[in-house]
Amino acid sequence: MKRRAFLGGVCATLAMTKVGLGQEGPNEALIIRRLDAAPIRPIAPQNRVTLSEFKRRPDLRRAAPSIDIQAINFATGSAEIPRSEYRKVQQIARAMEQILRRRRGVRFLIEGHTDAVGTAMSNQILSERRAASLRIVLAREFGIPPRMLETVGYGEDFLLVPTEAPDWRNRRVTLRRIDDFIR
Repeated sequence: MKRRAFLGGVCATLAMTKVGLGQEGPNEALIIRRLDAAPIRPIAPQNRVTLSEFKRRPDLRRAAPSIDIQAINFATGSAEIPRSEYRKVQQIARAMEQILRRRRGVRFLIEGHTDAVGTAMSNQILSERRAASLRIVLAREFGIPPRMLETVGYGEDFLLVPTEAPDWRNRRVTLRRIDDFIR
């Protein structure tokens, strides 16, 4: 009986997570709180790295303030952000604008991720295109300066849910504030 209650609780938690963040997405205040936070592990100025090295180092990426955005619903195999999703992107843009007002020289990394359905190569390309698509919409539609937005795609390399099956939680973008780590 305890196992059944536990599994029921897990399912309920996952359902609430999907409704709370998966469909509507995090609100502006939560995005600000997560991205404006101090790094988990501060890095001394002399130990800062190049953008290219930062992208290759999961240990540094995990230390940077970040938030997963699972709310932007891309069509299967598509990198286009539908206009119906712009309200969600607007929340991200507003949060970035507020952080930009407080932090000169702020930079964000937009990471694209996919689930494990399809080939590794097609998922890699798709994740890169999705990250670039969000960058373009943030810059063109919401006026976020492109110089503060970097992109990278990780394909299916960093699954939140380790499964070969389709899973909405793995199809996401992750935003990281990286200015404390980059030379």
